[in-house]
Amino acid sequence: MVVARTVFAVDNASMRVSRKSPMEAEQSARRILIIDDDVELCELVTEFLEPENFCIEAVHSGTQGLELALSQNFDLIVLDVMLPGTRGFEVLQRLRATSRVPVIMLTARGEDVDRILGLEIGADDYLPKPFNPRELAARIHAVLRRTIAPVPATSPASPAEHLHLGDIDFDPATRTVLRSTDEIELTSAEFDLLAAFLRSPGVVLGREALAQQVLGRDLVPFDRSLDVHVSNLRRKLGALPDGRERIKSIRGVGYLYAALDLAKKK
Repeated sequence: MVVARTVFAVDNASMRVSRKSPMEAEQSARRILIIDDDVELCELVTEFLEPENFCIEAVHSGTQGLELALSQNFDLIVLDVMLPGTRGFEVLQRLRATSRVPVIMLTARGEDVDRILGLEIGADDYLPKPFNPRELAARIHAVLRRTIAPVPATSPASPAEHLHLGDIDFDPATRTVLRSTDEIELTSAEFDLLAAFLRSPGVVLGREALAQQVLGRDLVPFDRSLDVHVSNLRRKLGALPDGRERIKSIRGVGYLYAALDLAKKK
C-alpha cells in the first residue's frame, strides 16, 4: 500500500481554497464518503475538501464502507481498489446491485486493468495514485454536475427535453431510460453519453468532444475510460430492433449512434 505522503501530491497553491459562510455551506454542502485504509490520506483529503463545501465521512475497510454506503445517503463515494478484507471491486459490485450513487475509484498508477475493471463494474470515473487534491476535487465536481445539478439548456439533455428514438425512451427529468418497456440502469457517465448520442443520431461524435461533454475533462494518453463507458452502454442497450449495431466505433475518430428514425421531442 502506498503511503499517504506519496499518494497525496500537494502543492501550496492547491491548498489555497476559499471558505464559505455557514449559511452557504448548509445550503449546498454535499456528502462524500471516502473508503480507504490509509488514515493519513483520508485526513488530508478531508482537510482539502471540507473548505470546498463538502461534508466528508471516512472509513477504512471495505466492509464498513459498504455498510455505511447502503444505510445512509451520500452524494458521491471515493473508493480505493486495494482494501483489507472486502476489496474495492467487491464493494462496488455489491453497491451497484441496489444503488446508483456515483463512485470515483482510486487506483494504483499504471494499473490499467484495475481502471478498466472498475469502469466495467459501474464506477463513474477513476483517479490514479499519487494524485493532487485539486484533481480529486475537479473529478468530484464534474461527476456531481452530471448527477445533481440542473442541466443547462444548451447541453445534450435539457431538463424539459424528453426524447424518443426508435425503441429508446429518454427522460432527463427523472434520469430514467426505457428500451421498449424495460428500464435500463445506467451510471451518470452512461446516461450523459446516451443523451449526446440521442441528440445527434447518425452523426459521428469525436472522442475528445465526448470526453469533455460527458466526463468534464480531457483524455490523457492511453486513457480508455470513455471507451469503457461506451462499451458498457452498448452492452446494456443491445442491438437495434432490426439487428443492426446500435453504437458504431469509427476508428480514429469516435462513435456514431445508428437510428431507425429521427429523434422526436415529447
